Amino acid sequence: MISKINKDAVRRRIHTRIRKRVEGSPTRPRLAVFRSIKHIYVQIIDDLAGSTLVSASSAEKGAVDGGNVAGAAAIGKLVAERAKEKGVSKVVFDRGGFLYHGRIKALAEAAREAGLEF
Repeated sequence: MISKINKDAVRRRIHTRIRKRVEGSPTRPRLAVFRSIKHIYVQIIDDLAGSTLVSASSAEKGAVDGGNVAGAAAIGKLVAERAKEKGVSKVVFDRGGFLYHGRIKALAEAAREAGLEF
């Protein structure tokens, strides 16, 4: 019998492994990233309270295309600006099981440049 392993199942397994170590707190919430083919979604989450403090995505009305590196960088900058408005400056980065490459890397670097520390 041949087992089917798809990319999403592998990503979910990696994400579960990451989440064992990475936890958001009120002082240092978690910056969680999810990317699809067309869009990229980012949330800043306080895991202890179970609440989303800030979110941004390319699926929002009037947002840039999130299917490319430039769009991901714009969303990273946007989430950092929204976080600063809420008083969040330090976060822990949760790449969501995706490789730190391409759009994920562009988003992280843009958020750092806009003032988030991680």
